[in-house]
Amino acid sequence: MSEKHLGIIGGGQLGSLLSIAAKKLNIKTIVFCDDENAPAQNFCDDFIFGKYNDKEKILEFVQKVDIITFEFENIPFETLNEMNKLKPVLPKPSINRLIQHRIAEKDFVNKLNIRTTRYSSIEKKSDIETLEDFLPGILKTTTMGYDGKGQYPIQKIQDIETLKIDFSKGYILEKLVKLKKEISVIVTRFANNNYSIYEPIENTHQDQILKHSIIPATISKKILDQSKEWATRISEELKYIGTLCVEFFIDRNENLYVNEIAPRVHNSGHLTINAYNISQFENHVRAVCSMEKIPLKKISNAKMINLIGKEIEPYRQNLKLNNNEFFYDYLKKEIKEKRKMGHITTLI
Repeated sequence: MSEKHLGIIGGGQLGSLLSIAAKKLNIKTIVFCDDENAPAQNFCDDFIFGKYNDKEKILEFVQKVDIITFEFENIPFETLNEMNKLKPVLPKPSINRLIQHRIAEKDFVNKLNIRTTRYSSIEKKSDIETLEDFLPGILKTTTMGYDGKGQYPIQKIQDIETLKIDFSKGYILEKLVKLKKEISVIVTRFANNNYSIYEPIENTHQDQILKHSIIPATISKKILDQSKEWATRISEELKYIGTLCVEFFIDRNENLYVNEIAPRVHNSGHLTINAYNISQFENHVRAVCSMEKIPLKKISNAKMINLIGKEIEPYRQNLKLNNNEFFYDYLKKEIKEKRKMGHITTLI
């Protein structure tokens, strides 16, 4: 193949935005997804529909690409590992396996002397009853789950009776912090140990789904420096290649905690498309395709609003935008409640 062909597993909005970034760099994209209506097929060069354990489809996909990456972390490790035997998968499948398991992920972070919230493994209801000092807390499935799925807030022991929890799954109980705000730091690590680090982004959630992101974050210099150093340390320890996001909590006493690691491009980083000379998506493509790192420059402060469900409708009807506003429609066919349909970035 004379030009590079990048395989992307997953066909949602992150796969779409990666495909757009790759096109700018003259890299062809082939998206492999288990949703035949995946919106990324509107933006990629080739699309393969198939289940992630379909060996024939996996082989068809692998034969068309030079390098493989992914837009979400909940892909079976076995699938990524099999692909990696034939073509390089970046970030490495072993990283995905670690981060897919919330307890393994938190153990890893703590071993780096980086603070997380208090947590405990939960296998049965009685385990929670012995951990009253962890309440109020949040019970999460140890694997899968995003945008609030598989999560159960528990204020007091009695709440367990009203929640329909399937204890055949593994869970983690995390003690809630007295939250002041949430931030994220996006880092791209290149193979030659070069980094592009974006400034911390301040995030607001509604119904456990990201709603607003803004730069600059209103945080102290101590938190700014510490969050960037921790995100860099995590990506270095993982020997990560590509773009990674670390989500943080800040409590009312100005303590910083790692909430979770996303081994991929991230929703909070959508504003980098307009606020920086090189977006998180372009940097990810550059890193996994062994391309040159371009010095990162911030163009403007910015805020991003996710358009959830029917919020997309007025924008699809050609709602007038100001010169500093940028509308992105993910071209999802079906509007659903709590579904991310698009976003608006405003330069400020």
